[in-house]
Amino acid sequence: MIIGVPKEIKNHEYRVGMVPGSVLELIHNGHQVVVEHNAGMGIGFDDQAYIKVGAEILNNASEVFTKADMIVKVKEPQAVERAMLREGQILFTYLHLAPDLAQTEDLINSKAVCIAYETVTDNFGGLPLLAPMSEVAGRMSIQAGAQALEKSNAGRGMLLGGVPGVEPAKVVIIGGGMVGNNAAQMAVGMGAKVVLLDRNINVLRRLDAQFGNKIQTVYSTADALEKHVLEADLVIGGVLIPGAAAPKLVTAEHIKNMKPGSAIVDVAIDQGGCIATSKATTHADPTYIVDDVVHYCVANMPGAVPLTSTFALNNATLPFIIKLANQGYKKALLNDPHFLNGLNVINGHVTCESVAQNLGFDFVDPRIALG
Repeated sequence: MIIGVPKEIKNHEYRVGMVPGSVLELIHNGHQVVVEHNAGMGIGFDDQAYIKVGAEILNNASEVFTKADMIVKVKEPQAVERAMLREGQILFTYLHLAPDLAQTEDLINSKAVCIAYETVTDNFGGLPLLAPMSEVAGRMSIQAGAQALEKSNAGRGMLLGGVPGVEPAKVVIIGGGMVGNNAAQMAVGMGAKVVLLDRNINVLRRLDAQFGNKIQTVYSTADALEKHVLEADLVIGGVLIPGAAAPKLVTAEHIKNMKPGSAIVDVAIDQGGCIATSKATTHADPTYIVDDVVHYCVANMPGAVPLTSTFALNNATLPFIIKLANQGYKKALLNDPHFLNGLNVINGHVTCESVAQNLGFDFVDPRIALG
């Protein structure tokens, strides 16, 4: 199989689908890899690094998409990339289709085999290909929030951890999954007062055992959510429903009644955001103000630390890329129900139920769609 690695073109996106070490693994498995010119430069890998392990360098994305049987990316394909997909071609990347009608329609029309990192599951009920980026985004959310609280960024002018004799900031984390857990680690490390809300009592028990009295765990009801959000200096939105649009838990009314200069980091923005006033931003212009509350809603947060993020992602995705290349997509997906959950669109059909429900498409069982 010929695997193609185009250069990412989303705003301030420096990650790359495969590092040279991953390319070498595929070549050792008997496959060919084509890489777009300068695809790895954002993390310090020039073309020579890929040539050294046996990859072929192509001049532009069009050549990569034309030659490759499978495209491996990081972020969802932009419109110009979607136009280059063809029937039967495998696309393996983050898609986040639930809030993105235009992308979904284009992928349907392409008749490509579109497999999303974020809906692949595992035996433990986890999302193994989303987890590494959730770890990065969760940790970054506290850094971003701390900056948003600075007066020069229209924040309250608070130091997250305070100083002796001065109270620290109150950080309220909504969601106790991978994002919430990692956000809590960073917030605790910086000396903040941390409250974490979740509706799963087992998640709260686990976090209580992990952090002890370093954080306050709260069962999330509408009343509890409102109380803590209105008291917060910084709110982290880390809610995830796999494959589906994130629920809007923090309302516009909540925002209106928050402290002036407080801040929100909506990590769920890739799935539409869990804050009613959220809209996707970029690293070039990451924040905006609504009712005196600073909103940070960058849709590719880990792109700011591409070296860490790319290696973390490759560690998780490489076994799946090799499986697709060695077995072909039909065998690879049908023999692994967890991998099959990653199939979102194939041959013009939507095969992820959450995406179909959110966007109003007919859902086709992936096994039927695979024939």
